[in-house]
Amino acid sequence: MTSMILANAEDPTLQTFENDVWWIVLIKLLGVFVILLLLTLFTINYERKVVARMAVRPGPNQVGPKGWLQSLTDGVKLPFKEEIIPKTADKVVYFIAPVISATVAFTAFSVIPFGPVVSMFGHKTALQLTDVPISVLVLLACSSMAVYGVVLAGWASGSTYPLLGGLRSAAQMISYEVAMGLSIVAVFMTAGTMSTSQIVAAQAGNNPTEAFDIFGWSPTPPSWYAVLLLPSFIIYCIAAVGETNRAPFDLPEAESELVGGFHTEYSSFKFALFFLAEYINMITVSAFATTLFLGGWRAPWPISWWEGANSGWFPLIWWLGKVLLLLFGFIWLRATLPRMRYDQFMRFGWKVLIPVNLVWILFLAGVRVTNDRIEGGARFLVYIVAAVVVLGIALLWPASKKPREYSIEEQLAARPPGSFPVPPMDLQVPPSPRARRAVAERQPATVGGMTPSPDDNTSDKEV
Repeated sequence: MTSMILANAEDPTLQTFENDVWWIVLIKLLGVFVILLLLTLFTINYERKVVARMAVRPGPNQVGPKGWLQSLTDGVKLPFKEEIIPKTADKVVYFIAPVISATVAFTAFSVIPFGPVVSMFGHKTALQLTDVPISVLVLLACSSMAVYGVVLAGWASGSTYPLLGGLRSAAQMISYEVAMGLSIVAVFMTAGTMSTSQIVAAQAGNNPTEAFDIFGWSPTPPSWYAVLLLPSFIIYCIAAVGETNRAPFDLPEAESELVGGFHTEYSSFKFALFFLAEYINMITVSAFATTLFLGGWRAPWPISWWEGANSGWFPLIWWLGKVLLLLFGFIWLRATLPRMRYDQFMRFGWKVLIPVNLVWILFLAGVRVTNDRIEGGARFLVYIVAAVVVLGIALLWPASKKPREYSIEEQLAARPPGSFPVPPMDLQVPPSPRARRAVAERQPATVGGMTPSPDDNTSDKEV
């Protein structure tokens, strides 16, 4: 993760993908499909076991060795369940919505790099399905298209709760898509490219052209953008959780408010498609974060000191480890944090994440202009002066005045005439006069037996 990472792998270029034969492309396409299905089955079981471990309770342990085949049996069972379609549903859109969600989830993985150039059946090919100069925009487009499946599912169901869930999801995805896109802008500015394979190559490290000159000392910056662009990485991770509708941001599916949200009226295979799309989106945003911020398939330090760590098929192991680590973060959040209120969630996205991101991008632009126009130790002095100015502004910025808190008596006095009566503030409700009268008129109870009257033929009765 430092500048000592060795770039001893053969990095793919855009021309590498133009030389692939058709059957190699078909094999890689099938491999991506199989990897996504296996990762989905693993992630579902992985989540159940991790959450069970955190909650100190048994997880799935009946189907397969230690329960690891539970997800497979669930996937086989769902398509054979009875399918119930509401009478008020729009049949065409009702069917297309889950297909859209699953299709864009698979498509987004086409530009994710898994490793360097390897030899496959005697042909040199990259462990990536394809790459274009604007691959990152392809990923953003696929994640943006996912909202159509959710919104159309909520509208086509012809029910109230799915419609509310679809509207919530539309507002949520749009707002957090903006924050995610701004966090990726910092990566564009630093790497100088939108190609995913070239972004991974830019994080190889040990580049003398990026070294700082601090009075004769020339250190190189960290190679991984998760360290170099830490605010962007943090904002991306938060936006990714909101983008995938995962807890604590699972407001479109809030069981306590909307039953099941946009997929309330779905069952059988169509529900399985939504379930599949959700977990593939988790894997996609984790793989995207690995590509943009964690060096992609490159080995972390100190494994990178090994000469063959970044060559051959070994990078696939490092890539998988990073993705599973980010998936663990998704699961940890779900097991730890409660669900946010909808207004809190939207305020956090529009009033916190987006402004902070804009200020961070402005700072990065200033750093790049300084690097291009100022050389030598003067550049370091400019950074110190800028840091002092920013710190001074932050310390001298006037704090917002809190509104005066009025006492209960003042609040009651300010109420307009004719307002509703206010209950006692001490929570002591006085007894009702009618209740006191009823207690006073009550006959005293007789202790022991009761002597019958002369005209009563029954025996003594106990009171």
